[in-house]
Amino acid sequence: MTFTVSYRPRSMRSLAIAEEDRATFSARSSSEGIERLQVSRDDYHTPVMENETVTSFASFEQGVVIDATLGGGGHALALLRAYPQLRVLGIDRDPEARARASQTLAPFAGRFMIAAATFSDVAGVVAAHRDWIGSDDVIGVLMDLGVSSHQLDAGERGFSFRSDAPLDMRMDPTSGRTAAQYIAQAEVHDFTRLLRANGEDRFAGAIARSVINSLPTTTAELSAAVERAVPMAARRKGHVATRVFQALRIAVNDEVAQLEAGLAGALEVLAPAGVLVVIAYHSGEDRVVKSTFNNWATGGCHCSHELGCVCGAIPLVVVERASARLASTTEISQNPRARSARFRIARKVSA
Repeated sequence: MTFTVSYRPRSMRSLAIAEEDRATFSARSSSEGIERLQVSRDDYHTPVMENETVTSFASFEQGVVIDATLGGGGHALALLRAYPQLRVLGIDRDPEARARASQTLAPFAGRFMIAAATFSDVAGVVAAHRDWIGSDDVIGVLMDLGVSSHQLDAGERGFSFRSDAPLDMRMDPTSGRTAAQYIAQAEVHDFTRLLRANGEDRFAGAIARSVINSLPTTTAELSAAVERAVPMAARRKGHVATRVFQALRIAVNDEVAQLEAGLAGALEVLAPAGVLVVIAYHSGEDRVVKSTFNNWATGGCHCSHELGCVCGAIPLVVVERASARLASTTEISQNPRARSARFRIARKVSA
């Protein structure tokens, strides 16, 4: 793992809405959004639920926030503007995102640092930057999940069915298997399970067979393979391949395992009373976050409610609320990609 630093000496620091959603938002029911491929930031500049995120860190007099999904730096910028007493250590595996964030955060040189890594290794990043963190506590970790519309709009990255491009889909285009390579090595039954886990139920098997038999190497070839497997009369509104693209992106980037490891690492590095904020954009991600928070809040206790806890479990966090917080109607009207955001926050129990 390598790290990229973007700072000067200290002075006074998705999936996101589906592509078809962006074109048809005004005609679609808001209840559908969480099940589709999401984008968490529009060209890196408009962070979702910014006010809620910033407010989450209002009680801290000083410290370091780990922005574990830095992107173009939108949330980090808001935090640095709002709290002169805080610094931000940003993490992102996408070199384009890190370059953009360096530009965005340049006015706060000395109060931020950027690491080239995945958010699953948040504990390793913090350990590697202990000298920069110094005596400050890690008072917060932010995870804004999903793929940015900048990544979708960069056709050569292969995330999008809107333009024909090599079937890549890697968040870090310098390492790992591409989506085309993943398909070439996949078994039909495994690919079917992946599609079902991401919402393709009725035609998952037919799609898996069509895709693997055709071995697509471009986004257009993948779309065509999906279209051959789904009868016209059975197609949903929007593009027929949306959930297939989402499922492949999740698999190629190992997003479920990355999220589970990232949550565990975040809890490890947080100081007592520190907060973990997670913004998820589809139901699979949100289920992982909700389940993890619930397990931490009970200390893993499975004792009956009638008898009370007799196992001695110790709660690790306090969860702000049982249900996820949603974006306001005002924000959604101004920023439609916020429609599917699910905002959860947990505070680490004080020692």
